[in-house]
Amino acid sequence: MIMISERPAEVDDRAVPGRWEGDLIIGTRDGHSHIGTMVERTSRFVMLLHLPDDRRAETVRNAIARKIQRLPDALVRTLTWDQGSEIADHAQSTVDTGVAVYFCDPHSPWQRGTAENTNGLLRQYFPRGADYSALSETDLDLVADELNNRPRKTLDYRTPSEVLNELITATTP
Repeated sequence: MIMISERPAEVDDRAVPGRWEGDLIIGTRDGHSHIGTMVERTSRFVMLLHLPDDRRAETVRNAIARKIQRLPDALVRTLTWDQGSEIADHAQSTVDTGVAVYFCDPHSPWQRGTAENTNGLLRQYFPRGADYSALSETDLDLVADELNNRPRKTLDYRTPSEVLNELITATTP
């Protein structure tokens, strides 16, 4: 594992786009209902990972790769996650996507503050203890689209989609 303390310093000030934070939202108490979340630190753009059957490392790795391949390379530089078993295939994920994965210190969710804040917003759509297993990828994409088109004070009342589009334009030759 590469710890967060080894992550490039430029990640902290959000000046360089392409720095993502990830997490899981757990639904039912039996642990069989989950949604993966990924949020870009500069734009606050959200992508939700469809994990209908399980949260095994291979399933999460494949879901991350599917989402990342939709973005220009310049907007996918690092991913910071907690030390959950769902990200145990991080080395293979780096090989598959070219994205370095960094890990927070144990019991330190504030080290992924953007992801934690985003998960709080997502609880408006996905309450604790609910069963997420019936949700489709389309359902998740609709919720992500709604969040990505919601103006944010921290973005000077622009939307994450607007900011991400500006970043794409700025990084595309």
